[in-house]
Amino acid sequence: MKKALCLAALAVGLVGMSAGTARGHRVLGMDVPRQLHAAGTPSGSGQLIYHGGPVMHANTTYAIYWIPPGYTAQAGYSTLIDQYFTDVAADSGLTTNVNYTATQYHDGAGNVRYRSSFGGSYTDTAPLPASRCTDSYTAVCLSAVQIRAEIQRTIAKTGWATGPSSAFFLFTAKGVGSCDGSDCAFSKICGYHAVIGTGSSEILYANIPYADTVRSRCDGGQHPNSNEADATINTTSHEHSEMITDPRGTAWYDSSHSEDGDKCAGIFGPLSGTTAGGKWNQTINGHHYFTQEEYSNRDRGCVQTGL
Repeated sequence: MKKALCLAALAVGLVGMSAGTARGHRVLGMDVPRQLHAAGTPSGSGQLIYHGGPVMHANTTYAIYWIPPGYTAQAGYSTLIDQYFTDVAADSGLTTNVNYTATQYHDGAGNVRYRSSFGGSYTDTAPLPASRCTDSYTAVCLSAVQIRAEIQRTIAKTGWATGPSSAFFLFTAKGVGSCDGSDCAFSKICGYHAVIGTGSSEILYANIPYADTVRSRCDGGQHPNSNEADATINTTSHEHSEMITDPRGTAWYDSSHSEDGDKCAGIFGPLSGTTAGGKWNQTINGHHYFTQEEYSNRDRGCVQTGL
């Protein structure tokens, strides 16, 4: 299965195919730092290839914010991310943003539909457990096991529905790192998506560290909403698209195991706006965002919209 969003590609991902093991967990697409990829040139090798597994025909997103005592997120951080998920849902079916690009990909039951809903968010203030990993950029580091445990605890508390149409996003506080094996935020990755279990109890999730913990690694440089969440939304968009087109690491990726987000990590295309550092390339439900492009087999390259 694939790996996470690598740093150099700007919080959006290299995805090296690597089978995970523990408790049915498999690490899939990784968002990598932007310096690993040449701007404007898709990464990986050739077109995305279908490998027989399922896609997400429709999806409901859920946001978990783990902000323990002593840790922070900028004011408005979670509100802006909630707005983003709400906006992506509100514009379901439209061709005017990057989310429509996934509709060209399919499984045996048909094509992906741009049909998203936002199931809600939950803020957890429980203390962090003792670090079980080490990354050179942070003093605190959560292991993959600890990340999965937090997601499962929150699902149990909230009663949120699991299964192949639910996508869970865990957002950690500023200064908190995480590792899955040797793949760590922020020395190597900016985020990743993975899966636990199968069937109705399947949990498709993404680990999304606070991108501006290390701005030089996981921030694309534009903040159209003047909030550090702008950078984290870029990682979120990357992982969301990969979860839809390759939820279990068995659907769409190229011959070098790069998913649609990986191939375009760090590629943003033309920008709108005139304020330095505040430009955007997506307008979703009337709000501006700055996210990477996604790979389109139809266009044989990275695109900003589904047109």
